[in-house]
Amino acid sequence: MHLLYCDESNLEHRPGDFLLYAGVLIPGDTAGLLSARMDELRRDAGVGPNVRLKFNPSPDGLTHGQFLNLKQSIIETAVEHGCKLLAYAVLHDLAGDPDNARRFGINTVCYHFHCVLGRMQQKGIILIDRFNDANNEIEGHLKDKMAVGIQLPHRREPTRLSNIVGFHYSAVGQSHFTSLIDILVGSLRYSINVQTRNDANREGALNLIRLLSPLFYRYAGSERVPDMGFCFSPMNIRVPRYHEIYTALQDFLREGGIDSSQTINNNG
Repeated sequence: MHLLYCDESNLEHRPGDFLLYAGVLIPGDTAGLLSARMDELRRDAGVGPNVRLKFNPSPDGLTHGQFLNLKQSIIETAVEHGCKLLAYAVLHDLAGDPDNARRFGINTVCYHFHCVLGRMQQKGIILIDRFNDANNEIEGHLKDKMAVGIQLPHRREPTRLSNIVGFHYSAVGQSHFTSLIDILVGSLRYSINVQTRNDANREGALNLIRLLSPLFYRYAGSERVPDMGFCFSPMNIRVPRYHEIYTALQDFLREGGIDSSQTINNNG
């Protein structure tokens, strides 16, 4: 039984920014070892058991450098324990309402987890970071994913997510894995924001991308990342200036070792 811990970042609407939704797949046979190792890393860094560890802010008592080292160790540990990252990105300028965009992100990542599980001939459970959307629709949304599934384009009937046996909530502090996905999606957000906002720390962001790269899901024997690993949405960008933002980000990620195989169309 595999776990998928999910979280979002860049939810606030800001022109030129990407809303991100991602899940970290944790293999059932290494989950216990990974949790124990994260416990060790926290203890060795002097992070108390009651401290909620997130991408930001730095825990009390840790310097900026010590906190960076801890987050790097956590990312490397996730790689060592066979974790895989499934991510979704949509430009706020095209997404419209952030709550709707987050729901599309949840749908996409859940469907891709279902597909990955099918390739592995395994089953899984999804744990979504708890949040309240504007209309409090998330409860029904998750029940719908379990009972009905996903409505895919060009299909009359919904696709049941039969490889997923449950959809549940999680929150930071309830598991080390909630800290893990927060650090992973926060690291990805920071790196992408450096690119889209023309921040000066480009090389630092690329180094972080290189650190994250081994986590992204890839097909066996391929170095490229399919849309199940990193999905740009929508697939067709009609406005040239938005298409340029997408392709520039895709090139940036490739430079850091995340070689997306997705074709971003520009059919005006």
